[in-house]
Amino acid sequence: MDKACHIIVTGLVQGVGFRPFVYRIALRCNLSGWVRNTNENVEIFVQGPQYLIEDFINELNSDPPAASHIHNIITSYTEPIELQGFQIRRSENTSERITEISPDIAVCDDCLEDMRVQHNRVSYPFVNCTNCGPRFTIISDLPYDRQNTSMKVFPMCNSCRKEYEDVNDRRFHAQPVACSVCGPQYTLYQGSTRIAEIELIVASVADFIEKGGILAVKGLGGYHLACDATNEAVINRLRLMKNREGKPLAVMFRNIETIKKYAEINILEENSLLSQRRPIVLLRSWGEIQLAQSVSVGLNTIGAMLPYLPFHHLLFSKLNIPAIVLTSGNISDEPIIIDDREAIDTFLPKTGAILVHNREIVNRADDSVVKIINDSERVFRRSRGYAPSPIILNIDSSNILATGAELVNTFCIGNGRQAIISQYIGDLQNAETTSFYLETLNKFQHLFRMKPEVIATDLHPDYFVTRFAETIANSGTLIKIQHHHAHIVSCMAEHHLDEPILGVAMDGTGFGTDGNTWGAEFLYCDLAAFTRETHFDYLPLPGGDKGIDEPWRMAVSYLYRIFGEEVVNLNIPFIDKIGKDKIDIIMNMIRSGTNCPLVSSAGRLFDAVSALLCLCHYSTFSSEAPIRLESIIELGCSDLYPFTLIETVNFDSTFTGILADINKNIKNEVISAKFHNTIIAVIYEVIIKMQQRHPCNKVVLSGGTFQNKYLLEGTEMMLRRKGFEVFSHHLIPTNDGGISLGQLTIAAKRRELGLLT
Repeated sequence: MDKACHIIVTGLVQGVGFRPFVYRIALRCNLSGWVRNTNENVEIFVQGPQYLIEDFINELNSDPPAASHIHNIITSYTEPIELQGFQIRRSENTSERITEISPDIAVCDDCLEDMRVQHNRVSYPFVNCTNCGPRFTIISDLPYDRQNTSMKVFPMCNSCRKEYEDVNDRRFHAQPVACSVCGPQYTLYQGSTRIAEIELIVASVADFIEKGGILAVKGLGGYHLACDATNEAVINRLRLMKNREGKPLAVMFRNIETIKKYAEINILEENSLLSQRRPIVLLRSWGEIQLAQSVSVGLNTIGAMLPYLPFHHLLFSKLNIPAIVLTSGNISDEPIIIDDREAIDTFLPKTGAILVHNREIVNRADDSVVKIINDSERVFRRSRGYAPSPIILNIDSSNILATGAELVNTFCIGNGRQAIISQYIGDLQNAETTSFYLETLNKFQHLFRMKPEVIATDLHPDYFVTRFAETIANSGTLIKIQHHHAHIVSCMAEHHLDEPILGVAMDGTGFGTDGNTWGAEFLYCDLAAFTRETHFDYLPLPGGDKGIDEPWRMAVSYLYRIFGEEVVNLNIPFIDKIGKDKIDIIMNMIRSGTNCPLVSSAGRLFDAVSALLCLCHYSTFSSEAPIRLESIIELGCSDLYPFTLIETVNFDSTFTGILADINKNIKNEVISAKFHNTIIAVIYEVIIKMQQRHPCNKVVLSGGTFQNKYLLEGTEMMLRRKGFEVFSHHLIPTNDGGISLGQLTIAAKRRELGLLT
């Protein structure tokens, strides 16, 4: 006797070819019924012999589309009804709950082949199918159907419609399906010339770049600026145009074989580069074969990526150079541009060439950045290809908004047990970025059917996010959360920990409960509360934020504490490079307490050592001094400097040891290694002391300082050798880009415990 089964599938099941997948299984199993998208899931109804229904459900689980991710399959048997065949039904908007939205997916090999042989797609730069193409960047509403995307203005031609309706075609119900007859098109503006024919566009762009031009080009989540990665002069021009003096630039290489000529690459790094997410992967450069020196500004790393759009592949088919710089199309510290008119006005007068297309970018998204540390991909910037995939929590987070941090901001909203983190927003320190923040938050609230009832934000009274949270709280509950507690809990949430743990938060700046600036914190905490067990010693930061931009000031602060007025008489290159007059000014500020907030920051400690070794006295980008210090480490050195651990961690003897090595002409590379080894030893010793007070074996590491590969690998290995279970970030950034997840989780836990007022 026939049975009927109603099936609900939750997870990442829209925009990934899931309905066509279901349709094909149903036909193969000879079942009648239907499948449809709703705004919160995929709904299926099948009927036929029970053993075939069971086969159907097993196939759903065993071989779903590559880009999908099933969280749950709920089945309920019911009575059969009169049905003929199997259908894909019209999508339904059934409730206020929502399903996951697929991140954008790099073009697949099958579509690249179509671009070579399919008559209506030869050299067509918007080719896609159910297995690849735009998703998040084009969607404006749910369910995920063409009319809810920026493809709605491109009616399908007969050929595309036939593919869309053919169950045996891989474009069956592919919402962005298009071809050269009916789909979006590129237009190149070069001087007074306007070119619309794609093959001529590609040839012109390749010639323009090879001759030293800078091209503004509209991509998937925004505009990029592209130029020859081997041309020193053009990259310097690019830096002037972007007002980006020192920060390394991302490089797109022709293929994986080309990358291997310029950088060391292991199998895990290769997997990340070739994945459908196509992030920028931070690699260690060989050094022998070099790109232009100003690409990586003297660092031993390359931010490498591979082509992910059809246009990228078309371009490299004509280029003779191995790689191009492909950097965000913006002016430094502003959001990536997505508006065509703004891009033309901003870039065309400066570049002389801009490539636009007529498909609207609904949600802007920068390229994501990852690094392989301890055999695992670590996400440093979570955007294109990763956002807005949720983190699944153990607790309900419905209607909670977490505003995130002030720098490298993301925000996070709660939907049931889903924590949905926005794409990378940036530093909220100018009007353009705050506008991007507000615009994106409004879109997320609409897209994910969310009305905040609890708003979680930072303790700092002067941050934009804090002031914004206060203005929108209204009748809702406002909760202010300490920065480093949020750091630790963000990692706990990622690993589904809900118990007391030993937490280590290492970063640059976070407002403390005592009114001082924290940044090297050892916390005993759970999801709801924390106690501060110890921290690095407080030191004055001369000039406040100015001291972050000028790391030499922090070096003077450490030296002054140890040597007092005799600092200027130290016989080291640092004193001569900075000058005794400048050092006297800083010492006077410290003596008088003028604009010298107290900090316990790991970031400022790394700044001080980097400046002391004359690696970086003035930062041209965030964390430049610690990055330069890490980049010179002599691998294989196991020595370390002394330190003092009583109530807090004191580094006077560490600096005395560093000065002694400088006077002995010990290489900076060795000094850097010894310093890093010292920090690893400090973390281990503090954790041992914490464990004596709190019998606990789980250690959680978070904070931007743990982007340092040497530090994180060494800390994890040291603690694991001693029997600790160690947790660090993988899926979300360890920097402030992960703070919003921690804020949301703390608020959710406190609500669960009845601790919100």
